[in-house]
Amino acid sequence: MNIEDAKQEFLRYVKRYDLTFPKMKKKFDHSFRVMEIAGKIAENLNLSDEQIDIAKLIGLIHDIGYFETIKVNYILKEDKKIEHGDYGVEILEKDDYIRKYIEENKYDKIILKAIKNHNKYTIEEGLSEEELLFAKIIRDADKLDIFYEGAELFWTQYEQQEEINNSKISDQAIDSFSKYIHQDRKDVKTKADSIINFIALIFDINFKYDFEVIKRKNYIDIILNKFQFKDVDTLKKIQQIRKIANDYINSRTI
Repeated sequence: MNIEDAKQEFLRYVKRYDLTFPKMKKKFDHSFRVMEIAGKIAENLNLSDEQIDIAKLIGLIHDIGYFETIKVNYILKEDKKIEHGDYGVEILEKDDYIRKYIEENKYDKIILKAIKNHNKYTIEEGLSEEELLFAKIIRDADKLDIFYEGAELFWTQYEQQEEINNSKISDQAIDSFSKYIHQDRKDVKTKADSIINFIALIFDINFKYDFEVIKRKNYIDIILNKFQFKDVDTLKKIQQIRKIANDYINSRTI
């Protein structure tokens, strides 16, 4: 396969959407960053050149189904749920569109399984060893860039920060975090809990290299330092969260 040709096809695909819309542009930029991150993870795992290119391809197109989600939910403002991992697979399978990205079909199942599972709460059971490997690579690459976005791009408006600063961390959130659990979004109770659950993405990271990146970039402290929680008990819990997170990361980089 030729990753440069794949990039050109991806550019042709996304041109059907309005990339001047901020969420579209953000997702576009995210796709290319995840492509590069996935490649670095694969390199660190000493995979073959061909496997590295497959990891990059999966990173590039992992969110191909999300552009339609943004169009439907944020531009057209329709109340329609699109599961973008599943929809991405549907796009690639329709009329064998995946052939526009890779000529041979021997990696199709690996690519499609990785895209289908990249945004799920857990990876589905029954995958082959190689399918599971690439599913883990894309999930880690996606999360590494989400941590970058959390540190550099999210929660920059005063109103957003104040809403979070005035909220409290629930006992359920601290209990889950203490047990190294990343909660399902539907179980998150407060705005402060959502920040804690964001940090808890570390508990779904798979590879040592990725923990090393999170540690080197100091993502946990940068994100937590964005907020000045006003509740005394919440401030104490934040320090507990900070210690648990950094201790966990340190333990995974040994």
